[in-house]
Amino acid sequence: MADITLLDGGMGQELVTRSGDAPTPLWATQVMIDHPGLVRQVHADYFAAGATLATTNTYAIHHDRLVRARIDHRFAALHAQALAEAAAARAGHGAGRIAGSIGPLVASYRPETHPPHAEAVARYAEIARVLAPSADLILAETVASLAHARAVLEGAAAAGLPVWLAVTVDDEDGSRLRSGEPVAALAPVLAEGGAAAVLANCAAPEAMAAALAVLAGFGLPYGAYANGFRQITKAFLADSPIVAALESRPEMTPEVYAGFAMGWVAAGATIVGGCCETRPAHIAAIAGRLRAAGHRIV
Repeated sequence: MADITLLDGGMGQELVTRSGDAPTPLWATQVMIDHPGLVRQVHADYFAAGATLATTNTYAIHHDRLVRARIDHRFAALHAQALAEAAAARAGHGAGRIAGSIGPLVASYRPETHPPHAEAVARYAEIARVLAPSADLILAETVASLAHARAVLEGAAAAGLPVWLAVTVDDEDGSRLRSGEPVAALAPVLAEGGAAAVLANCAAPEAMAAALAVLAGFGLPYGAYANGFRQITKAFLADSPIVAALESRPEMTPEVYAGFAMGWVAAGATIVGGCCETRPAHIAAIAGRLRAAGHRIV
C-alpha cells in the first residue's frame, strides 16, 4: 500500500457558504476580512477530517484584484492574516504542513489574460517571498497554460521551497490544459522550472483520469484535486466575475467524490484532495476509504 498526502478541500467556496455573505469579486479575501477567525476554523475542520496539509487562503490576494477594490495597501497584511490563521489551525491540530497558495494573476481559467512573462514572474516572486517564512511548500494553483506554468515556477522559486504545480485541465478532455495546449507539453517546463510535484486541479472529477495518465509520465510525485462545479460558465469568464455564476453539483456527494479519488490513487496518484465545492465531509470520506484500503496518510 502507498503513502498518500491528503490535501484539504475547497477554501473560498467553503468560506462563502459558512459566512452566508453574498459573493464578491474579492471572493475568499472579502470573507477573511469580514469574518476574522473563520479561515482558521475551516483549516481546523480539514485537519480534523484527515487532511495533512493546509492550503493558505492566499489564492486571490493579488495586486490586480486589490487595486480594483481600493485596498492594495493591505496586500502584505492580508497575506500575513491568511498565513497566521493556517498556522493557528496547525498548532491546534498538532501536526501538518502548510502550502502557500499562489493563484493565477488577473483571472482563473483565462490564460489569454495572463501578463507577459517578466511581469508575471516578478508578481509571483513577490508573493513567494511573502509566503516563504511561514510555509512548507508553495502550491501554484489553477495553472491554465504553458506560459503561466513557466512564469509561476520561475517566480515561486524565490521562496526557496519545494514548488508543486497544479494545472487546470479541460472539463471534457483532461489531456489538455484550459488553454487547449496538451498537458504532455508540460514535461520540459516542469524540468526547467524545478517542480517538486505536479497535479491536476479545479476541473471536473471525470477529467482527471486522462490528466493523470499524462502526469504519470513526468517522473514526479503526482495527483489530483477536482472541483464540484457543473461547468465553468461564460458568465464566470467575464471580467470581475463572482462565484454565483457557477452551479454546484449536488450529486457529487462525499462518497461519490471519494470514489473518484480512490480511482486516482489506483492510477498511481500519491497526492489527492478537493478543490472548489468540496468540503470537510469530502476529505473525511477520502480519509476513511484510504485507511480502509490499507494506505497510510502522510
